[in-house]
Amino acid sequence: MQEESSVSVLGALWNGLIWVLSNIAEAFYNFGYAVTNPSLWLDWSDKEAVMRFVYYGGSVEFFFVVFTAFLVLTAVGLWSHRFMWGVVRGLEGFANTTGRFFAWAGLLMVIQQIVIVFMQRVFARPDMSFGLGIPFQMDISWFAEELKLYNAMVVCLCCTYTFVQGGHVRVDLVYSGISHRAKRVIDMLGSLLFMMPAAVITWMYGWYFMWRHLIVPKPSASDTLDRLVMKSRAMRWNVETIGFSPNGFNAYFLFKILLVIFAGMVFVHAIAFFYRSYLEFVEGEGSAGKYLDRDSLGEGEEAYEGAH
Repeated sequence: MQEESSVSVLGALWNGLIWVLSNIAEAFYNFGYAVTNPSLWLDWSDKEAVMRFVYYGGSVEFFFVVFTAFLVLTAVGLWSHRFMWGVVRGLEGFANTTGRFFAWAGLLMVIQQIVIVFMQRVFARPDMSFGLGIPFQMDISWFAEELKLYNAMVVCLCCTYTFVQGGHVRVDLVYSGISHRAKRVIDMLGSLLFMMPAAVITWMYGWYFMWRHLIVPKPSASDTLDRLVMKSRAMRWNVETIGFSPNGFNAYFLFKILLVIFAGMVFVHAIAFFYRSYLEFVEGEGSAGKYLDRDSLGEGEEAYEGAH
């Protein structure tokens, strides 16, 4: 019995390895086919194209296209550290640029809250309007609930920027007392075993969660491509516009879109963090923080930078 179980385990592992390798090989064909036939999944005037986009966005095929691209970039980076540093700088620059831009949403949130208080308490107005020509006019409660959107934008779109800046809260039990190379090993394992899987799981959940609030019939993660194409005959846009109050904020579908963007940005930055950790491991302690673009509070404020 033990021999049979060991043989079955080895057989399952072998079949799993073959499945992974075959999907990696097919990824090149799938990517080329998608790029050369964009109308099959980007022409959203065709309902079948919408359903193909929904399916492939959360599919095994898409995962292995991304995974294979990561393997190719890693292979080229191992051959040329200069190329890998370029990828790190590009991805960290993307995180910084995005985060620095959307961090201003925090200021907008504060200004809008002040305006709401004045309109309610001083001018006793039930609504607010903005714009020139055709103004955008909504109830005060709509703008009050919209403040949560600004908060979600800061959380989702500034997460990787905060990571680059070293601003996330850490509970350090052993990290500070170990050697430089041991730290880099922990960072590499953390990016591969925690950041990437967590981002993939969040993407898989968020992708279908988002589309179930945008179209009907509602797609499911268990739907095959053929089933979704059949559903396309009855497909129509049904964007969620339900608020928590009669006159409250009614664009909560934006939160679902932000969740998907958040997962994608975390996954991409996990690649950057893995590459940086590897390069700092190989090149030694002198490369720690190389090309790292961090904000500064100014001369004399160094003690407060990164302290949260």
